[in-house]
Amino acid sequence: MTEGRGATARRGATSFAALCADERAFGAWYERALPRVYGFTLGRAAGDASLAEEVTAQAFMEAVRARAGFDGRSDPVTWICSIARNRLLDHYRRTARDQARTLRLIAGGNLADDPVAWDRHEQQDLVLSALATLSPLGRSAVTLHYLDGYSVRETARLIGRTEAATESLLSRSREQLRAAFPGGFE
Repeated sequence: MTEGRGATARRGATSFAALCADERAFGAWYERALPRVYGFTLGRAAGDASLAEEVTAQAFMEAVRARAGFDGRSDPVTWICSIARNRLLDHYRRTARDQARTLRLIAGGNLADDPVAWDRHEQQDLVLSALATLSPLGRSAVTLHYLDGYSVRETARLIGRTEAATESLLSRSREQLRAAFPGGFE
């Protein structure tokens, strides 16, 4: 008699929870699973080892905390890799928001009698000069996506291009900005 998929999933979920409860078994399993999750993460972190280590640790900790939510439909390592992928996406989104905030701060500075404001004004001139090196369409795409926070899909719709063409335009524009802006955008 064959076992149904639901029973297999329940057994997988139970076995992961049991694995987490048994310190010795978990330790042995972790030693085998760690290189797979780290390798997966490192490849998606563009070779940034410290980011990959941090995200891998976060993924394992989140998996252990949420072990009751594991449904057993996949291998636990596959599940942890999906958690790591989501943590990386969160990291990249946060980084993009921080860069956009910095750019908005630079572009929106007020001079008053504040020496920091004067520095921002100088940076604002550099940013505006760098943006001027872009095509009008590239400048619009960069402004919509990075300053106004529109997604690539929304930016594409607003400038009348496909998503793929918009991603390509944004990539070329970022490279031009990196070349034109002495301080860089990283």
